[in-house]
Amino acid sequence: MMEHETLPNDTYNKILIIQTAFIGDTILVTPLIRAARHFFPQTQIDIMVIPQTAPLLDNNPHIQHIIRFDKRDQKRKAFVQTLKQLRATNYDLALAPHSSMTSALLMKCSGIPRRIGFNRHFARYLLTDRIDYLANQLEIDRNLQLMSVFTAKPFDRQTELFPLTEDFENVRNMLSKGGQVPIRIGIAPGSVWPTKRWPQSYFITLTDLLDRHNAQCIFIGSRHEQTLCRSIIEKSGAQHAVNLAGKLSLLESAAAIQQCSVVVTNDSGALHIANAMQTDVYAIFGPTVRSFGFFPFRENDVVFENEHLYCRPCAKHGGKKCPEKHFRCMLEIHPKTVFNVLSRNYHLSSNS
Repeated sequence: MMEHETLPNDTYNKILIIQTAFIGDTILVTPLIRAARHFFPQTQIDIMVIPQTAPLLDNNPHIQHIIRFDKRDQKRKAFVQTLKQLRATNYDLALAPHSSMTSALLMKCSGIPRRIGFNRHFARYLLTDRIDYLANQLEIDRNLQLMSVFTAKPFDRQTELFPLTEDFENVRNMLSKGGQVPIRIGIAPGSVWPTKRWPQSYFITLTDLLDRHNAQCIFIGSRHEQTLCRSIIEKSGAQHAVNLAGKLSLLESAAAIQQCSVVVTNDSGALHIANAMQTDVYAIFGPTVRSFGFFPFRENDVVFENEHLYCRPCAKHGGKKCPEKHFRCMLEIHPKTVFNVLSRNYHLSSNS
C-alpha cells in the first residue's frame, strides 16, 4: 500500500470516480463518494457509471455530474464519446474501485494525471497509485482504502440513496391499497444469476407462513421478475401481499424498501438497496459467500447459508446451473428456518 501523503484538501479541482459494474457495486461506492466530498469539500466530484445504474445516484448531494458510459451497447462508440467528454473536462484525479481495463484506459487516454485504483489485474499497470486489494474484507472498506493515500482517517461505511418526496408518496399510495397491517416484509426473489435464487417453492412457503401471521409481503423486483413475483403470490394464497415488481424506478424501490421492517432477499441488488435505506436484511447466500465482501453489514442483518458445504463458493456471481448437480447450497436452507428467525425477531402473531 502507498504511504500516507499530507496534501491540502484543495489540491484537486476536478475528481472522477469510476464504477461501471452492477447495482450493488454502485451502491457500495456511495461511502467513497461521501468520503471524497468530505475530504475535498471545494472540489468538483463526478462519477462515471453505466446507464442502468445511474438513476441510483440521482439527488446525491456529493456529486456534481453523472457520466453515463454505455459499455453494454456499442462499446467502441461509447468509449470514444466518453473519452472526448473526459478530455474536455480535464480531471486532475481519478478514483477507480472497479478494476476494469476499459476504465483504466479511459483514465489514461483522457490524460488524468493521478489515477488511484487497486493493485490487481492488468488495469494496475495504467495506475499511478496502486492500493492493495484485501481479501475477506467488506467491499465498502476496500473502496474506502482508496482514500488512504491522502489520510489515515476512518470514514463512515453506511451506504446511502436519496429518493425524492414524490418517490415516497407514490409508494405510499400503492401500499395503501393493501390496507393496514402490523408489519411489512419485503420479498426480493429475483437475481440475474439463476443459482443465486432461492427456490420459488421456498418463497411460496415463506410467503404463506408470513401472510398467515399477519405480515404483509411487499414484492420488489425488476420488470423481468414481475411474473415470478406474481406466481409466488398466487400459489401462496397470500391475501395481503402486494406485487410492486416492475412498477417502480430504482429510487422508488428504495422508498418501498424503507417502508418495510425487513427484506428477505437473495444475494442481489435488493440487499444493497435495503442496507442503503437502513432496512434490516435477511439474505440467502447459496453459491456466494460473505468472504467475497458483498454481504449485509448492519447490526440486525442476518445471512442464511450452508457454511460447511464442500463446494462453496462455486463462483463469484453464481451461474446458470449447479456444477455439482445437487444445489444443496440453496435447497438446505429451509423456509421454516427463515420464518422462525423472522417470527422471533419481529414478534409475528398468528391469525389462524
